[in-house]
Amino acid sequence: QEVVSEESEEESNGVNLMEFSDEILLHILSYVPCTDLVLNVRRTCRKLATLCLDKSLTHTVLLQKDYKVNKDKVKQLMRDIGKEIYQLNMAGCYWLPSSTIDHVTRCKNLVKLNLSGCHVTSLRLSKMLSTLQHLRSLAIDVNPGFDASQLSSECKATLSRVSELKQTLYTPSYGVVPCCTSLEKLLLYFEILDRSREGFMLSGQLMVGESNVPHYQNLRIFYARLAPGYVNQEVVRLYLAVLSDRTPENLHAFLISAPGSFAETGATKNLLDSMARNVRLDALQLPKAWINGSGLLQHLKFNNPFYFSFSRCTLSGGHLIQRVINGGKDLKSLTSLNLSGCVHCLAPESLFRKAEDDIDSSILESLVVSCCNLRHLNLSAAHHHSSESIGNHLCQLLSRLKHLLSLALPVCSITDVAASVEKPPTTPNLVPQTFGKKVRIGIPTYPRNLGDQANQKIESSVFWALMGSLRFLETLEIIGSSFSSAMPRNEPAIRNSLPPCVRAQSVGDSEVAAISQLTYLQSLTLAQLPNILTGSGLVSIGLQCQHLRTLSLANLGMMGKVVYMSALMDMLKHCRCLRDLRLEQPYFCAGAQFFQALSHCSSLQRLCIVSRSGTLQSDAVMSFMASCLEVIMCHMFMGESLTVCKNLQQSIVRSFQAERPALNVVIFPLLHEDLTEVIRDVPMRHLDEITLFKSRVAEEPPNLWW
Repeated sequence: QEVVSEESEEESNGVNLMEFSDEILLHILSYVPCTDLVLNVRRTCRKLATLCLDKSLTHTVLLQKDYKVNKDKVKQLMRDIGKEIYQLNMAGCYWLPSSTIDHVTRCKNLVKLNLSGCHVTSLRLSKMLSTLQHLRSLAIDVNPGFDASQLSSECKATLSRVSELKQTLYTPSYGVVPCCTSLEKLLLYFEILDRSREGFMLSGQLMVGESNVPHYQNLRIFYARLAPGYVNQEVVRLYLAVLSDRTPENLHAFLISAPGSFAETGATKNLLDSMARNVRLDALQLPKAWINGSGLLQHLKFNNPFYFSFSRCTLSGGHLIQRVINGGKDLKSLTSLNLSGCVHCLAPESLFRKAEDDIDSSILESLVVSCCNLRHLNLSAAHHHSSESIGNHLCQLLSRLKHLLSLALPVCSITDVAASVEKPPTTPNLVPQTFGKKVRIGIPTYPRNLGDQANQKIESSVFWALMGSLRFLETLEIIGSSFSSAMPRNEPAIRNSLPPCVRAQSVGDSEVAAISQLTYLQSLTLAQLPNILTGSGLVSIGLQCQHLRTLSLANLGMMGKVVYMSALMDMLKHCRCLRDLRLEQPYFCAGAQFFQALSHCSSLQRLCIVSRSGTLQSDAVMSFMASCLEVIMCHMFMGESLTVCKNLQQSIVRSFQAERPALNVVIFPLLHEDLTEVIRDVPMRHLDEITLFKSRVAEEPPNLWW
């Protein structure tokens, strides 16, 4: 009787979820995927049945990373709440059959629709858009076989009212751009390959009969991102040709992201001259060849700029201060700045300067003072060496940017000047950075808590202080200035890597431990940190950074042995929120112990391992896939034979594809000659977000799309 009375007392004192106010319950329900709300939660009780259909929950439906959704769920969802949906995001739902798109026609009131990464034919697109008369924002892919002549008049009428268009091109085409006569925002992603699967060279000429008169008169934002390849450059020039004839008066953001060399032509020069005369910009990004050696920046006018990217340009710090920052008067509005690969941007002149020379701290100080509201800053892929002047270290100056949410730095920029001068590049305990004979270093030991780390590291170091001052940082990238991934885009795997910068030789475990001060860290990238001896700092990050969702580690410590494996396995046991893990390290052994530790990451969805001469245990991989039910992407590029890789890939697909509709598995020898053919079949969402290594800080303007 006493036990029963105690239990009843606990029940009476307990909190019943249904007693919360509707406002609180709606806030809680907003974190539940819409498919679960409509198909499951609302069937539990009458109150939840009403709340789950509240307009605040059905107005916007996000399916883009709901990897458990299938065709039947989408069909039922559209049948139940289709008329209540105003914004629908199905970006990257590559696993859904093209017939799924037919059910979108039930959403008669749609205003915004994102179908990037979905399989949509010309006829299906025409049928769907013919019923969406209120549509104003659209994102689609244009694949080989797309035929604009199959679009009905009703479809074209809908497109004529669309003001925002995002178009990913896998074939030379204007897509639906000529039909969109009211465009204000145009985003173009060029993913056209130079060769067909059969090996034939492709042409950048558009299909016969396509209209070549896009309507840009109302355009406010023009953005183009090009994958490597000359065909992409040819096609984007056709899109720009109309702009060069008449520049839209309301244009305020002009952005072109092009890798490698993208030469300026007479038409593009006319376009830039027209922009300098007629428009005032808020966002700017141009190919490096269009800026290098020209006085363009001196003539362009800016209004309230919020985004600049001068990635890989030879722009000097003197020009940056004089022509862009304008003496520090006009840049308070700037929130995102990309200076990745801009090797001279912190030096007064670039003519007689070596890339490894010390930076001019006064230029960085002017930048920090002028752009005091920066939230995203990328200084990677360059040698930014601080001088010995007290108080002028790069880390000390950056610590003034209290609003930073994401930051990318080269490894050599975070070292203490005194330490790098006093400490030789290699120490008796540091194994040479080569692929030569392996050196036995014994079982690594490392401190198990942050207190021990602090005792090892002088906390007055400039990087430790920087991490302590940026407590709200969510994304951090520390990348070696000479690092290059073994997984390039359209070429065979890289076999040799450049040695790290001499200044970076002292950066190791203690610097990694300093990162653990970032309580709200969500994404971390560490590449080419040569002085990692045990990986002890990783354990501290696992313990302290409980919001970490994305982790990318590449070429840490010695190259002939994974010296941080024990620490990594300890770290993974604490990463309950980790969703994406990318590891790139020669001689990586993906064995039973590693996958057992990785199984603690219960939220893990995507795994990518790139390892020259790396090995894997098939049984361990299968056990891991069976225990981690959320994993829908497994990419491994190792040193195993083609037979081993194919057998394991087929086993995973056979065992788990039925339960996980979005499952994408690629297991392939890293140095195989057909690697590029395998890569081209990887869904763009995974390829762009995790499989290919790149710096992502300030890669695009914030909130470019939803």
